[in-house]
Amino acid sequence: MDIIKVKDKYKGSQKAFEIISKVHLNGARVFGLATGSSPLELYRELRESSIDFSDSISINLDEYVGLSKEDKQSYWTFMCQQLFSVKPFKKSYIPNGKAKDLAAEAKRYDEIIQQYPIDLQILGIGNNGHIGFNEPKTPFTSTTHIVELTDSTIEANRRFFAKKEDVPTKAISMGIKSIMSAKKILLLAWGEAKAKAIEEMVKGPVAENMPASILQKHQEIVIILDEAAGSKL
Repeated sequence: MDIIKVKDKYKGSQKAFEIISKVHLNGARVFGLATGSSPLELYRELRESSIDFSDSISINLDEYVGLSKEDKQSYWTFMCQQLFSVKPFKKSYIPNGKAKDLAAEAKRYDEIIQQYPIDLQILGIGNNGHIGFNEPKTPFTSTTHIVELTDSTIEANRRFFAKKEDVPTKAISMGIKSIMSAKKILLLAWGEAKAKAIEEMVKGPVAENMPASILQKHQEIVIILDEAAGSKL
């Protein structure tokens, strides 16, 4: 693990942008993308840069089950607002949360990942150590699958919805094995609320009750932390 500590999320996002620019310059063309608050400043850096993704492919980690692409809370809408509207990719893949056959959709998504091996995967981390929507006790051997979201994850996402009842309770997510197949991983974490998960991810045993702990075994991972998120290391 290459751990980089910075003053704040702004400095961290600048560093992440430098890493992405370098791997793109060196030929990386398939990027695994994340949603949530962690990559927001990074996406701003990308929008305001001269980087050109028109020859590249993006594959997102996850999507809520039950939300259409057009829903204002869907991750497709999020990505369009935060990145794709300014920096379009040659192809962009996000799971179909409205698929009638979710198992078939998961299989289709695995086939996409196999067809386009991910050069660089961007990750955040949940307060409970989840990566993607892989909650604690998700098997490390999991590929794309349907997830029952925990109460803590539903509560964390509540701020984006008018009321708690509107928050989806399921998602379709790349599995841990899918994430680990990326050639390089870039994990971003900001704020004191992430400090305990970061400590357990880095120092704790590799165990399925802390999904992110498997990243200890990845051959090329960079973790960028602000002072608060890295305070327990």
